[in-house]
Amino acid sequence: MAENHLVKERLRKLEELRKLDINPYPYSFDKTHEATELKEKYSNLKEEEETKDIVKVAGRIMQLRKMGKVAFAHIQDQSGRIQLYLRKDDMGDKFAIMKLSDIGDIIGVEGHIFKTRTGEVTIYVKDYQMLSKSIKPLPEKFHGLKDDDLRFRHREVDMIMNPEVKENLLKRSKIIKYIREFLDEKEFIEMNTPILQ
Repeated sequence: MAENHLVKERLRKLEELRKLDINPYPYSFDKTHEATELKEKYSNLKEEEETKDIVKVAGRIMQLRKMGKVAFAHIQDQSGRIQLYLRKDDMGDKFAIMKLSDIGDIIGVEGHIFKTRTGEVTIYVKDYQMLSKSIKPLPEKFHGLKDDDLRFRHREVDMIMNPEVKENLLKRSKIIKYIREFLDEKEFIEMNTPILQ
């Protein structure tokens, strides 16, 4: 019942985005960096030090804290997570798009890098774009996805919520690829045996 309410609320926000003449599912976004790449590159910044380098990153919102005219968010791309700092005064009309965003939405941002007082590499967002509005909510972050039956039926959600599962699947894929390449070099022929048919 609670999930139905959340879905209705997200559909309402989707319609509001369309009323603002914003396409919530645009065709493309030209990102320049990955999250982990930025964190490694700017790890030596001092606290509250800023750069002039403009970066463009895209990812799924995993955490979002709205506080009036300011917001903090964490987005996750294929490489990892990075923090965003968003201010209405700097973003102008784009701040309205952020107000209609939810955890699970995929966004693209442009801005420059700085390090917070707590020492976290952060993107100071100047431009914000909705890339894909999520209608179904992700599982609650504190409990995660624990039900094994649900995990195996919805592998995509399992990989979003549990990064170690994604890492294991990537490793498995690379191992199978390596075995295939090795056997191809030895001129073996791959053959499927329909055991269960």
